[in-house]
Amino acid sequence: MRRESCRRHGAIAPRHRDGHVPATRRDMHRYAIGALMALATLLAGGCAMIGPDFTPPGADIESEWTDDTTTGIKKEHADYSQWWKVFNDPVLDSLVATAYKQNLSLQIAGLRVLEARAQLGVVTGTLYPQLQQASGSYSYNRGRETPLSDQHFRAAAAGFDAAWELDFWGKFRRGIESADANLLANIASYDDVLVTLSAEVARNYVLIRVLEERIRVAKDNIRIQQRSLELTTAQFDSGSVTELDKQQATSQLRNTQASIPALTISLDRARHALSILLGMPPQDLEQLLGSGAIPTAPAEVAVGIPAELMRRRPDIRQAELQAAAQSAQIGIAQAELLPSFSLFGSFGWSVNDAGQDDLGDLFDSNSFRFSTGPSFQWKILNYGRLKNQVRVQDARFEQLLVNYENAVLGASAEVKDAISGFLNSQLEAEYRQQSAAAAKRSSDLSMLQYTEGISLYQSVLDANRQLVAQQDTYAQARGNIATNLIALYKALGGGWETHTGEFVPEDIRRKMSGRTDWGELLEVSEDNIPAQEPGAEPWRSPDW
Repeated sequence: MRRESCRRHGAIAPRHRDGHVPATRRDMHRYAIGALMALATLLAGGCAMIGPDFTPPGADIESEWTDDTTTGIKKEHADYSQWWKVFNDPVLDSLVATAYKQNLSLQIAGLRVLEARAQLGVVTGTLYPQLQQASGSYSYNRGRETPLSDQHFRAAAAGFDAAWELDFWGKFRRGIESADANLLANIASYDDVLVTLSAEVARNYVLIRVLEERIRVAKDNIRIQQRSLELTTAQFDSGSVTELDKQQATSQLRNTQASIPALTISLDRARHALSILLGMPPQDLEQLLGSGAIPTAPAEVAVGIPAELMRRRPDIRQAELQAAAQSAQIGIAQAELLPSFSLFGSFGWSVNDAGQDDLGDLFDSNSFRFSTGPSFQWKILNYGRLKNQVRVQDARFEQLLVNYENAVLGASAEVKDAISGFLNSQLEAEYRQQSAAAAKRSSDLSMLQYTEGISLYQSVLDANRQLVAQQDTYAQARGNIATNLIALYKALGGGWETHTGEFVPEDIRRKMSGRTDWGELLEVSEDNIPAQEPGAEPWRSPDW
């Protein structure tokens, strides 16, 4: 109450000679003690969190990937962290390392981790007083002149307000639990991008080597067909054969030559795709790639047991953590059905010079005002809105549980498909090799018989056509072995373990810190993230 108002109502508080008001101080002390007692009582009673506690979901999965009679597949555990090294190709090793440092999609995934970490800091702050606000004002007023006030007067005020909604039902702690799981889910998403990245780099590298081999095979056959055309041309000029042989030889040669531009187009596209994976402008990558053969896969590969898949694949971990984050949202929604308890406090000074006071009396004890105490709010007439919001969150949670089961089933299918592809592509390549060798021998014999006049040129055409087709198919079959093995390692969730723990490169962190005060959050890594396992007690200090 302002000093002039007290005068008008005859309620001016008695003063000592020093101008202090002892009664007001005693009131403040009494109210402060009462507020602290209320806080202690509410905090003591607010230990339990309502809502379901998340438990990791289960999923049906087989006990073994293959039976004991399957050759080429070992059931023992293996280290998949750098699976691409099984190809013993230094160029491939270098490409994967470059992609990890420079790939832009991976950097975006790392920035999402930083975003989730900052969001966790936002939610953590809700545990503490939500309103802490200093205020001040000055105004010049022109009013109606009365016997007790001037027509013109100035007013000034300064104060501080605070309010703290206590986490009586665990609503805010559930929010931190959800944000924790969301941060871990984003880290799992980063790991999943890394798994995909290493697999795509290897797959595109194998594709490049296969296309280079197919172009080499086509050029070798062009040389064979050129010699055949030269032979038929000479025989035609001498009158030994008709023009038909010459034209057939020309047609076959030109057809094989025409395959090279199409293969070159595919090669350029594969190189450009690899450039993007490496975070580079599209280019031919000749200096990085050099020359090389199609990567050779080992004859056997260790796949472990299906139960290891759920612990290793990042996308399955991500699906589980997304469900954990949503589980906490049910508790948050349920807390809205119950009353909320808060402590509030406000104090300040206000004065105007309309009467006998002066603005210089702003911080005089008679200008001081305060209020404090507990309060509660209860949304009792919500017409089912809050209850249906709980149902919404529960339905979303169940969706994510089913999504987890679907992720496990999909991962299992990917592994089994890749195992089948790896084993059968090995068998195919073996037959293709024998077929290509037979086609080469047939081509040599047909040309020999033709030059000796034993057979017609049609046999040469057929043999050369088969040679081109079988050698080209054999090159693709060799590539399929490597591609299916890459798909198998990807399905097993290999490759994410190699990252250094820093989600964002140093140059990006430096740029972001120059633009915004990130505190220590830019240094977030696998070693210092504050996230806890779902269901742990998430009381922690705020991030300033």
